[in-house]
Amino acid sequence: MIFQNVVDAIGHTPLIRLRMDVDPRVQVYAKLELQNLFAMKDRVARHVILEARRLGVLRPGAPIVESSSGTMALGVALVGTALGHPVHVVTDPRIDPVTLAKLRALGCQVHVVDRMSSQGWQGARLERLHELLEGLPGAFFPEQYRNPDNPGAYRSLAGELLGDLASFDVLVGAVGTGGSLCGSARALRRALPELRVVGVDCVGSVLFGQPDVPNRLQGGLGNSLEPANLDRRQIDEVHWLNDREAFGATRDLAREQQIFGGNTSGSVYQVLKDVARRAEPGTGSSASSPIAATGTRRPSTTTDGPPTASTKWTRRTDRVRSTPARSP
Repeated sequence: MIFQNVVDAIGHTPLIRLRMDVDPRVQVYAKLELQNLFAMKDRVARHVILEARRLGVLRPGAPIVESSSGTMALGVALVGTALGHPVHVVTDPRIDPVTLAKLRALGCQVHVVDRMSSQGWQGARLERLHELLEGLPGAFFPEQYRNPDNPGAYRSLAGELLGDLASFDVLVGAVGTGGSLCGSARALRRALPELRVVGVDCVGSVLFGQPDVPNRLQGGLGNSLEPANLDRRQIDEVHWLNDREAFGATRDLAREQQIFGGNTSGSVYQVLKDVARRAEPGTGSSASSPIAATGTRRPSTTTDGPPTASTKWTRRTDRVRSTPARSP
């Protein structure tokens, strides 16, 4: 498959059937979004930046400033630099050395905040970002937490799933900004109105009514803020995993499926197994899940688990209906 540039190459990721000890009539698939150049957020970066250029919000050569500690930073760096934009990334000490090295290799300016605000690391990053915007006239802020082009980017993923499967019963995905799962669900339900959507969050995230625990170790899902792109009406069921469960699941994913994913992918895999086991035999049910990012950014968490993880985390395995969507 030939593309004219790296931006055009984003997407078109493989869908594979997972081997699971479930009724053979229950089919379980993983959409390997980690096969993007960096990860699933490459789709968001491409869609948001191209739309901003099309609308004139982002002028040629103008800087892009984004807040991220992970794959959104890499996606913005990939697309922004490929299109000739200086890229500034505001991050925090949780960023892993591999991601930091990649950002700098791509020519980004990386700004690391050194302390949390009253709204955790995300709040501290946003405060620093707005300081940068004041000194960069014409800069564009993709604003992944609020920009409707974030969930809009997943229309392409939904189209790929429908093109490969035509129909399926359950979608399982992680929730961070709300963009990927809510955007995919909204697009898929136009063709599959009975689709059941299962969200995966982490213990210590505020997204579904838990108290914030800013020093949680997981990245890529959960949040200390309530993003406007989270539409709880799109989510039928929510699961929480603590740090030990999440990092343990990344090792299960590698050992059982030979997929070297990060903690978000591991968490989704753990919940996907539970959903598949609960599916009623003989219904012809199938479940699909995006596997978002590789484990190469934090290889020790895939091979050894986080050394600071401890049993102080409360196990949360209850399943609940989501609360109604709140006004932004």
